[in-house]
Amino acid sequence: MRRRLHTRRVTYEGFARDDGLFDIEAHLTDVKDQDYALLTGVRKAGDPVHEMHVRVTFDAACNIKAIEATTERMPYPGACDRIGPAYARLVGTNLLAGFRKALHDAMGGVKGCTHITELLGYLPTAAVQTLASLRLENEGPGKPFQLDRCHALDTRGPVVHQFYPQWHRG
Repeated sequence: MRRRLHTRRVTYEGFARDDGLFDIEAHLTDVKDQDYALLTGVRKAGDPVHEMHVRVTFDAACNIKAIEATTERMPYPGACDRIGPAYARLVGTNLLAGFRKALHDAMGGVKGCTHITELLGYLPTAAVQTLASLRLENEGPGKPFQLDRCHALDTRGPVVHQFYPQWHRG
């Protein structure tokens, strides 16, 4: 037998905008299944301990144009909810070229919120999936973007041999 104690829910939704840019809206909640005593008061079972929202706007080349980060539910009101504007430091970075390092350098540790920083860590793959919704899998004259980015799409492997034979380097 087991008893659930905690649920973390994370969602990413990708949007194409009318101005040619893209938004990803990310949302994180942490919920306890029992009343949870914090130094700032008891959080009732089912009420979020953490709830964060992030909207990142980027262009087709994955350059970040804007970031909004907000904290709605937190253990330390008046402290946790003040860091959101600092994430604007990431404007100008590219989601596909060193983003996770730039994120850690700019917002790691006490420079940011652990939860918002973790939420942003998955943004590159969410951006790729958002843009993939608009592209054919093998579009364009060059090597498809997805090749050599995971073990299944290793250009030395059987999947590439079968589905992308012109890029197989067996």
